[in-house]
Parts: sequence; C-alpha cells; structure tokens
Amino acid sequence: MQDDIARTNSFFTVKTIYTTTLLSLAYLLLSVVLVGFKADQLILILIFNSLFYISAGTRKFILGFSIFVVYWIIFDYMKAFPNYIFNTVHIADLYHLEKKLFGIHFHGQELTPNEYWKLNTSSFLDVLTGLFYLMWVPVPLAFATYLFFKNRKQFVYFSLTFLWVNLLGFVVYYAFPAAPPWYVQEHGFQFIYHTAGNTAGLSRFDHFFNIHLFQGIYSKGSNVFAAMPSLHSSYPLIVLYYALKNKMGATINIFFFILVMGIWFAAVYNSHHYVLDVFGGMICAVVAIFSFNYLVKYTRFKDYTRQFINKIS
Repeated sequence: MQDDIARTNSFFTVKTIYTTTLLSLAYLLLSVVLVGFKADQLILILIFNSLFYISAGTRKFILGFSIFVVYWIIFDYMKAFPNYIFNTVHIADLYHLEKKLFGIHFHGQELTPNEYWKLNTSSFLDVLTGLFYLMWVPVPLAFATYLFFKNRKQFVYFSLTFLWVNLLGFVVYYAFPAAPPWYVQEHGFQFIYHTAGNTAGLSRFDHFFNIHLFQGIYSKGSNVFAAMPSLHSSYPLIVLYYALKNKMGATINIFFFILVMGIWFAAVYNSHHYVLDVFGGMICAVVAIFSFNYLVKYTRFKDYTRQFINKIS
C-alpha cells in the first residue's frame, strides 16, 4: 500500500505539474502572439497533458512523440515569418530550368512535366495520387508507433531523423524561397505577397468525392513559397530506409517503395512540385540520414539520445 502511494506521489510531483502547466501556457500564449488562437492548439495541449498523466506507459509514449510535436509547432510558427521577406522568391528561373532539364514535347509545344500532366489528367490518376498524397502524415506516424512498441532505440532514431530532415528543409526554404508549379499556372512569374495556399491538382480529388479535404489541409499551409525541397518526397524515403534497416520483410518494403514512387509522382502530377523539388527532397533525406548517423556514432549527441531512450523505455 505504501509502495503504491509512493509511486503515485512520484508520478504527480509538484515540479512535474508546474512544468507541464507552464509549458502548456507558454505554448498557448506564444501561439496566440505569433499565429493567433486556434482550436488546434487547445487540442494539442489536451492530448499531451492527458497522455502525460493517464499512466506511466502513456507518459513515455507522449514524451517519445514530443519529437513530432516539436516539428508541428515549428512548422506552424513559420506562418509568422514568411520566407519571402528574407530572400528573393525563385519563380521563373526554376520554371525554365525544369523545362530545360525535363521538358516534354507535346503537340508542338515544350512543356514542363506539370503542364503535361495538367493536360492529360484522368479520374483514376486523380484519385490514386490523392490517396498517395494523403499518406505522407499517417504512414510516418504509424511507422513511428510500430517502432515505439517494437524497438525504442530505432523509434528515437527514426523520429529524430524525421525532425532533422525538416529542420534542414526549413533552412533551405528560407535560404531559397521557391514558388510551386501551380503558382506559375495561376499567376505567371509575378511575385505576389500573401498569396494563399492552393490545392492545385488535388482539387480534382475533392471534386471527385464532393468533399473539401485537401482544401482544408492547404488552407492551413505555413508558406506558399516553400516548394524546394519537397519534404513530402523526403518523408517516405526515410520510412523506407528505416524499414530496410529494421528488416521488416519484402512485403512491407515493397509497399514503402511503391509509396515513395507514388508520392513523388503525385507531387508532380498535381502541380505541387517540380521534378527539381522532388530531387531536392531526395537529397535532403539522404543528407539527413547520413548526417544523423554520423552524429549518433561520432559525437556526444549519442549520449543525449541514449538518455532519451532510457527515459521512454
């Protein structure tokens, strides 16, 4: 009986309650100042605090997934600091380079792959590519959940690599602001401040099912001029790498390989990214994987990751 009381007291310490409460309030206040109040912020606070206090197991789970929470918060806060106020947005140069390297001759015209597919759409590809594009969030999170219960070390490595590739991508976003293909299709080469997000070709998926799924997603986008690199193209590649590393079997690996190819094609087909952006995402993923492996093998960072693994194990 006394042992149960002791465990309860250690679980609900004053320091712990103060810390989680202050962090929650600080997050909410900073969010209101930077991006305005949204119901999503309260939902995030509720989920975090609920899982943190339900049980020891759920506390370890939400602490582990706090890596993804950090990613989401940074991504959300990017709205407050549009990259186009720091550097010139690349519009025409990317378009012409895309056409020069990957141009397609069609009916006497030289088209970018985006332009070609916009003229050659089909309901089948609209639905298929929409489904592929929906997977970029659930699949990494589902894979992370699997690793959490299967191998905490690999879970932490995968999650930190996911965060790392985003941080690298965000740096490029600010160093090299880039307009997506749909922007050129809608506005030409003129730069327009405060351009709203656009579903582009994914609107055909919404129209097919008579829903507003992608419209809702892209209305919350952090930055229109963040097409290079395509982080949508980075995520499935990292999932595939860790699936191969953890020897998950041929069926799973083939599924993830198809997912990689599908998301890459969907990004171009729906005019959200140039082929150049996809290559940028591939490079970003490879750099993130190799640099992360170097950090955990040759620097003191491995000690911090070990401590974190122990904390959630």
